[in-house]
Amino acid sequence: MQSSQPGFQNPIPTPEVIPDMPATGDSLNASTFKEVSFTLLDDFYAIDFTSEKVLPALFMIFFNPAFWNLVAQQEYKTHFLTKLFRGHRYAACYFLGLTIFSIGILRDYLYHEAILSQPTSVFMSHYEDVFTSFGIAFVAIGQVLVLSSMWKLGITGTYLGDYFGILMKERVTSFPFNVTEHPMYNGSTLIFYGTAFWYKSLAGVIMSELVWISYFIYSTLFEGPFTTMIYEKAAKEKSGSKDKDE
Repeated sequence: MQSSQPGFQNPIPTPEVIPDMPATGDSLNASTFKEVSFTLLDDFYAIDFTSEKVLPALFMIFFNPAFWNLVAQQEYKTHFLTKLFRGHRYAACYFLGLTIFSIGILRDYLYHEAILSQPTSVFMSHYEDVFTSFGIAFVAIGQVLVLSSMWKLGITGTYLGDYFGILMKERVTSFPFNVTEHPMYNGSTLIFYGTAFWYKSLAGVIMSELVWISYFIYSTLFEGPFTTMIYEKAAKEKSGSKDKDE
C-alpha cells in the first residue's frame, strides 16, 4: 500500500518478492529469524511519522487525557464549569462528558486516517489470517471492557463526576473491574491494537502503544491519585460530621 504523501515511495518489497518466511507454528532458525527481523525493520522505516495525517493523530493521542485531567482538576478546585452552568453540576458533568466523547471520536477518526495513509506491513500481511483474527478478538474484548464499565459506572461515573462532587456510593468491584483496574483505558487500547491488526498496520501498532503509554501516565500519575484523594477527603468529612452529631 503506497503512502498518500506526495513523493513518498514505499521502500518495502512487495510480498511476492520478499524471502519466504516460515508458516505459522514453524520454528525459527537463525536464518529465518534474520529475514523476519529485516522485514520488520523495512516495515518500520517505511513509516512516515512526519506525515500530515500521522502528526494530528499523535497529538490527539496525548492531548485527550491531558485535556480531561486538567479540566476536571480545575473543576474540582474552582467549580468553574458548575458556575458556568449556574450551579447545575450534573449539567456541567454532562457537558464535559459530551466534550470528552467528541474529542475521542475525532482522535479515533484521525488515527484511522493515519494508518490508512501509511504502507501496509509486509510482515503482518504475510500472516494475514493470524493478524485479522487478532484484530477481531482485540476489538471484541476491548468493546466488552469499555461498554461494561460504562454500564456499571453510568454517565457521571464514566465522565469524571467525582470531580463535580457526584460521588459513587461505593467502589465498583464487579466485572470488569475485577479483571482490570482500568477497564475503560485498557479496553480502548485493545480496540486501537485490534484496528491496527485488522489493517496490518505497523504504524497503527506503534500509535496504539503510544495510546497505552499516555493512558498509563495520566491514570497512574494524575487521575488515579487525584480520584483517591477526592474519596479519602469525602470519607474524612463524612466521618467528621458523624463525630459532631454524636
